[in-house]
Amino acid sequence: MQQVPVSLWTLVAGIVVTATSIWIGQNHTLMPVQASLQAPLVDGFFNVMFTIAIALFLVVEGTIVLFLIQFRRRRGDDTDGVRVEGNVPLEVFWTAIPTVIVLLLGIYSVDVFNRMGGFEPAGHPHSAAHATHIPGSAIAATLSDTEATTAPTIAPTIGIGASPQTLNKPADLVVDVKGIQYAWLFSYPDSGITSGELHIPVGADVQLNLSAQDVIHSFWVPNFRLKQDALPGIPTELRFVATKPGTYPVVCAELCGGYHGSMRTQVIVHTPEEYDSWRTENQIAQRENLNQVVAINPADLSTSEFLAPHTHDMGISAATLESLVIGH
Repeated sequence: MQQVPVSLWTLVAGIVVTATSIWIGQNHTLMPVQASLQAPLVDGFFNVMFTIAIALFLVVEGTIVLFLIQFRRRRGDDTDGVRVEGNVPLEVFWTAIPTVIVLLLGIYSVDVFNRMGGFEPAGHPHSAAHATHIPGSAIAATLSDTEATTAPTIAPTIGIGASPQTLNKPADLVVDVKGIQYAWLFSYPDSGITSGELHIPVGADVQLNLSAQDVIHSFWVPNFRLKQDALPGIPTELRFVATKPGTYPVVCAELCGGYHGSMRTQVIVHTPEEYDSWRTENQIAQRENLNQVVAINPADLSTSEFLAPHTHDMGISAATLESLVIGH
């Protein structure tokens, strides 16, 4: 019986490994649902890396298993193994191939980063009038109304900015995001709305101006495949387009303290009609709340009346609050 050449076995193994790794690399379910324009770019890069990783795993582990069987010690064989001095062509091969792979992945990753807007975080000034809407902004406390309409301020220059398609174009929606221990606060300069959740319309080019009040936080939306640090004293930017209506988790991905794990909220992607309705309702609600605050003099309220709106958040009933106040 004629023995099958090793080269033929190698060819067959290479075909099997290639087909298997490509199928697994393109058909896995490791990533959550894509919900942004940037997500396919990240997933494409991840799939390539995962395909290469599967191929390397099969080759390395397959070789180990093959050698365990082929070169196992036979019963009664007490001789020494074959002395191997080295194989220069093999060593060059297994050094050159990983080097080429790493270089190609590096070039690919830079291209993805550029197409996502990583090389263009803003790069153009916004008016200081916009900065005065940012809660806690130093410029809001120091500039007069006249100065605010004329003096420019520098936009964030760190983060994911405009893509090559939207370069030098203003975003459709700008939201100021502040990270604090342990919550995210979202302020909408165009409408004056402040929320604990991020509400955006689908298909809109959204720009988040990120900042941190205390320590470093990291704004991460897994479904968008986007993550950007919020740094104390250094403005950063995250710009994206949501492509699928729904509710998606927002997670802090930077260890920021003892309750870091609970620093979560959500981004709600609306249809344009739903977003307009949400914005109108919240503008009316916040205007009514402001009118109530202006109309009521806290000095005229008793302690129980002053604390009554907060009883639900405090986890106690109004009757319990009244008894506590009377008891003191």
